[in-house]
Amino acid sequence: MPRSPAASPATDAPNGAASGDAKPALKADLRSAPAKALDRMGLDTPLALALHLPLRYEDETRLSAIAALQPGQTAQVEGQIVECRVDFRPRRQLVARLHDDAGDELVLRFVNFYPSHQKTLATGQRVRVRGELRGGFFGREMVHPTFKAVDEHTPLAAALTPVYPAGAQLPQAYLRKAVAAGLSRAPLDELLPASVLPPGLPSLRAALQFLHQPPASASLATLEDHSHPAWQRLKFEELLAQQLSQMQSRRERARLAAPVMQALPGGLHERLLAVLPWGLTDAQQRVSQEIAADLAKPQPMHRLLQGDVGSGKTVVAALAAAVAMDAGWQCALMAPTEILAEQHFVKLVQWLQPLGITVAWLTGSRKGKGRREMLERVASGEAKLIVGTHAVIQDDVQFARLGLAIVDEQHRFGVAQRLALRRKLRTERGPGSPALEPHLLMMSATPIPRTLAMTYFADLEVSTIDALPPGRTPILTKVFGEGRRDEVMARIAEEVARGRQVYWVCPLIEESEAEGDGRGKPLSELANATDTHQELSDALPGVVVGLIHGRLAPTEKAEVMARFASGQTAVLVATTVIEVGVDVPNASLMVIEHAERFGLAQLHQLRGRVGRGEVASICVLLYSSPLSETGKQRLKAMVETGDGFEIARRDLEIRGPGEFMGARQSGDALLRFADLAEDAPLLARARQAAPWLLDHHPAAARAQVARWLGSKADFLKA
Repeated sequence: MPRSPAASPATDAPNGAASGDAKPALKADLRSAPAKALDRMGLDTPLALALHLPLRYEDETRLSAIAALQPGQTAQVEGQIVECRVDFRPRRQLVARLHDDAGDELVLRFVNFYPSHQKTLATGQRVRVRGELRGGFFGREMVHPTFKAVDEHTPLAAALTPVYPAGAQLPQAYLRKAVAAGLSRAPLDELLPASVLPPGLPSLRAALQFLHQPPASASLATLEDHSHPAWQRLKFEELLAQQLSQMQSRRERARLAAPVMQALPGGLHERLLAVLPWGLTDAQQRVSQEIAADLAKPQPMHRLLQGDVGSGKTVVAALAAAVAMDAGWQCALMAPTEILAEQHFVKLVQWLQPLGITVAWLTGSRKGKGRREMLERVASGEAKLIVGTHAVIQDDVQFARLGLAIVDEQHRFGVAQRLALRRKLRTERGPGSPALEPHLLMMSATPIPRTLAMTYFADLEVSTIDALPPGRTPILTKVFGEGRRDEVMARIAEEVARGRQVYWVCPLIEESEAEGDGRGKPLSELANATDTHQELSDALPGVVVGLIHGRLAPTEKAEVMARFASGQTAVLVATTVIEVGVDVPNASLMVIEHAERFGLAQLHQLRGRVGRGEVASICVLLYSSPLSETGKQRLKAMVETGDGFEIARRDLEIRGPGEFMGARQSGDALLRFADLAEDAPLLARARQAAPWLLDHHPAAARAQVARWLGSKADFLKA
């Protein structure tokens, strides 16, 4: 798409004249600071500018009489400056007095000002001023209002004035002109048949024109709560593009070929079931059957296996791997951290090695001869099951016959890594035969609320383990202020004396990590793992206190975890590296310091590290005051429910879908305009319309996805 002339209105002539210049770098340097700021915000095409919607609106379409204004009211007044002076008490400031046509007075006060302010507000000048009225000591006043010089014939604005999201060096006036120019040039032709649209919605161009320049009569309430038909049109367009992208992906996958895998009577699948020390729950049996049915099809499986913390996803994955290996294919299991990958590795070796299965271990820390031997076993096919981190998809890893890939905590991998995994695992066949895609099973211990599954996983089949294995004890959650730290220390001593083990989780490693945390609190005020480790060691003489954090080498992390798992270490001070996968049944107390700083899903994951045995377990959430409203909501949810699905629903309400889905990995929010909590009817209509549009208007469907998603379509499929 061509770059909008509006992207650099101040430099159109030089750029145009320099089209044949041999020094493009110099040409780029000539652009104004606002033009460069537009580029940094991604506002570099007419369409991007047209879709850059206002945060709010200012009403400059009417004037108010000064006498009619109330304190706290934002209004626009007009009058003549009768005095303008610089005062120096209590600090240097510009003070102007304005009289409206009725003779009533308003004081204009500026603590920060420039010579141009004094020039525009000179005595005798007529000005139009907009701001919030305050009841000052000397009467009515506005502090730092907006203002401009006018005369008696200067017309009022015909539309509400938009206020846009803007970065530094990007004045609102410049941005308004750029957006208006982009809107006039953007390709906003109607792509959709009228029958697809919800009734009563304007055209896309009319909707955007309204949102950028709403008339004075427009309802600010419907603009601000996004319920206006113009907003509804944008939301529906976006949701439809998202559904089209997912359904395209599902249909494309249905045309691909994959190895057919079936469990053999008396084979590895049955033998693994026989040696497990417990029986499967009904939920585990159900999802295992769903996965087995997918593996038996000649199209690649694309299934998400979700379940709460401790619901038994690993054994379901092992049974799926057994089906693949029974059929003569290899299976790869990839996890985001070495700790989690090693937990899987230990369990799978324990279950499968006695059955004659060679399990390979591949991580970034494995070097030299050991790594070369593992790579040879993978390439030869001797290693039937390969477990590791992202090292599994590195260039030097070659599989003999890879038929199933299992990705644990898939949302924690970057987009590029997940796409690379899918490309890496394709098996080429001879001429005339399509390439074989591996079956793909993704696992998540963060349950996905139904609205998210319908939206972001529309191209996935979803299996849910909705029950915990018997014997898991409920975890009691308590919230304590930082002032009760000594009580928590005493409880730790009691638990250790009973032979139990304890986690203490901190958000930071050391005080010097940074100057501040970006939330208004310097890091020196926050607990850190190294200091807490020393504090607990001093408070618990004779007790072995361990320390684990992300800066330790992988071998050191493994040693620390092994000592804790074996019971040699009684108390483990940790950062969130122990968030998932760590399984120590003897651990009965989890303390999370500065719990208000963790996300709700993360708190639930950390809490799930205890309560894994038959011992009654407690999770203590220590917080520092003052608590934000979001912090209060999170801690309240943790106390009120231990259900991961309810936690996920509340987390979605608090954070929104973009953060919940880890959209920051892609650098973009997944939905800019639609809100899953409020727009369920629009989502349902989009889901209904998408397959019809793909069948009857495929060109329009492709154009819709390209307009709204662009490269983000790959993220949704990853």
